[in-house]
Amino acid sequence: MTTDIDKTTERSKKTPKQKALSLIKTVLLYGLVFAIIYTAVNWWRQPVMPADPQLQLMDYQGHSIDLAAMSADKPTLVYFWGTWCPICSVTSPNINALAAENNYPVVTVAIKSGSDQELHSYLKQNNYSFNTVNDKEGAIFDDWQGQVTPSYVILKNGEMSQGLTGIQPLWSLKLRLWLSSVF
Repeated sequence: MTTDIDKTTERSKKTPKQKALSLIKTVLLYGLVFAIIYTAVNWWRQPVMPADPQLQLMDYQGHSIDLAAMSADKPTLVYFWGTWCPICSVTSPNINALAAENNYPVVTVAIKSGSDQELHSYLKQNNYSFNTVNDKEGAIFDDWQGQVTPSYVILKNGEMSQGLTGIQPLWSLKLRLWLSSVF
């Protein structure tokens, strides 16, 4: 004669296949929750294009940069970062690789990263060759209501098409630039 406890025990035993499916469901559920939260936080922290943005900039070497003209031809990535930012030391090599590919224009804005000489030394030390504007006081970043570094803006025809923050893999940046060129 079986008792209710025995019946409950038999029902609670799962086969290895059922355990694996349960684990996969749990991982997918937590992954989905993470993706939703990450997207919401990223949207909240993204830079905001100023009403009257300064798109005519000067890089740290004195060369003129016209973001409106650059973004008229192809979507342009604007990367806000700092030499003092530990996350930027992870993301900057991807930005350098993206700039070296020369498929899309890339302009970086170094926020509160010292004098032009200090910035030049940092770029040289790390073998970075991307176009860099030295935002010594952080005024440009403040105009864009930047909250965190690194932050990214994709401009198309002088208008912001996307904004994002945090660690972005190279494939993600390429995909976002491509999507901005298509839509």
